[in-house]
Amino acid sequence: MSYIKEIDRRRTFGVIAHPDAGKTTLTEKLLLFGGAIQEAGAVKSNKIKKGATSDFMEIERQRGISVATSVLAFNYKDKKINILDTPGHKDFAEDTFRTLTAVDSVIVVIDVAKGVEEQTEKLVEVCRMRNIPMIVFINKLDREGKDAFDLMDEVEQKLGLHVTPLSFPIGMGYDFKGIYNIWEKNVNLFSGDSRKNIEETIAISDLESQELVDVVGEKPAIKLREELELVHEVYPAFDREAYLNGNLQPVFFGSALNNFGVREMLDCFVEIAPSPTPKESDTRVVDPREAKFSGFVFKIHANMDPKHRDRIAFVKIVSGTFERNKPYMHVRLNKNLKFSSPNAFFAEKKEIVDISYAGDIVGLHDTGNFKIGDTLTEGENMQFKGIPSFSPEHFRYVNNADPLKSKQLEKGVDQLMDEGVAQLFTLEMNGRKVIGTVGALQYEVIQYRLEHEYGAKCTYENFPAYKACWVEATDPKNEEFAEFKRIKQKFLAKDKFGALVFLSDSEFSIQMTQSKFPSVKLHYVSEYK
Repeated sequence: MSYIKEIDRRRTFGVIAHPDAGKTTLTEKLLLFGGAIQEAGAVKSNKIKKGATSDFMEIERQRGISVATSVLAFNYKDKKINILDTPGHKDFAEDTFRTLTAVDSVIVVIDVAKGVEEQTEKLVEVCRMRNIPMIVFINKLDREGKDAFDLMDEVEQKLGLHVTPLSFPIGMGYDFKGIYNIWEKNVNLFSGDSRKNIEETIAISDLESQELVDVVGEKPAIKLREELELVHEVYPAFDREAYLNGNLQPVFFGSALNNFGVREMLDCFVEIAPSPTPKESDTRVVDPREAKFSGFVFKIHANMDPKHRDRIAFVKIVSGTFERNKPYMHVRLNKNLKFSSPNAFFAEKKEIVDISYAGDIVGLHDTGNFKIGDTLTEGENMQFKGIPSFSPEHFRYVNNADPLKSKQLEKGVDQLMDEGVAQLFTLEMNGRKVIGTVGALQYEVIQYRLEHEYGAKCTYENFPAYKACWVEATDPKNEEFAEFKRIKQKFLAKDKFGALVFLSDSEFSIQMTQSKFPSVKLHYVSEYK
């Protein structure tokens, strides 16, 4: 098969939602249909021994939430599907935002009872800014929830989307009978048995026929006919071009936990979803079908396998093919690197691959060469754009709780910071270490992982800072900069890469500093080139 055909059969997408909307459960069921797993695991695994495949970190299994993006792949109907299951919790949003730079389309999961929630709004806003094609999956239909039309109105108003349903529920909650698949024109009956791989599907071409009454009963049949008539009057017909441009979002209804309505969405998804899309670099737009390889690091994960202390850089291939043992240029370091064991993923299971294509995600074993946002090419000097880095909003001193394990603590903190979960600042005045995070829950994750992956214990104490600002001096030798450093020395620190950072204690302090020292520029992101 030619490499163009291989690229065209790739589908790389992210699953996003508010916590507890059923994102990870949906991912599990998609893997089940792809034959990648034999039995789906419930996420709330305190009662069930089998945990979700995509939640492979110990803390995720204990808390029942996803705290890191996981990469999963499987084949379905001659398409190679790459799923990135993202954390929903707002304290891990940074990981999710970065992951959205590596996907070509997105599935948004919405809880039928709760409707559109705050975190969903933020994530969809990012997708809309980038015109990422989105499919909406309204989940948990077997529970009592909002009316289907009310939900679609809410999606349109709160998320600013233009929707068109491609499946429609027959009843809801206790009266839930099944789904009418508008895309394939058939009825899918709900039995409530999550162990069944595929529910009973009955093709019904004519909704006026007696057959529909026989299948779902007279009252639900009449109601369904009325509702579908309304659907055709109110919502536009599906237009793939509009979907690919981010202007129209198909809606599917189902219950991921009961494995219901998932196949309908997956069948439609593999037909309509985009193959790998072009990506902008600082010099040009890169097309995935170009023969030469290019890709970028969107995530780093330490200790994928705690026994081996390995660090893996996740690379999204933007163009061409990535081959094992072939030298590629690390643009930031301007040096060639070879990779003898690039990995393809299935949650914690990895396998070495000889060749990967545009759209795929490969894991490269890393000894400290990579940081998030790095670009790899076959020699071209370019950097991919749009990989965000956020200014932390929470700051705490990190203290060693076990003096015998200071080396382990240093190594652990160093590696975890490389993952981008948090940022490390060393105060200029006394050399004390401060960890800055976007969300407070990150501190718990860091503490847990330091103890369980590195055998080091730490404690925290609050550091009174409001925002981290990276300092750019127009003339580092002038008196004004020296005066700035003298007055603000208590609040100055170096980040992990040696850049000067001002840890301001308030918004007022930032404004005063900028008016008093006009030649000193303050930035909320470290990449302020």
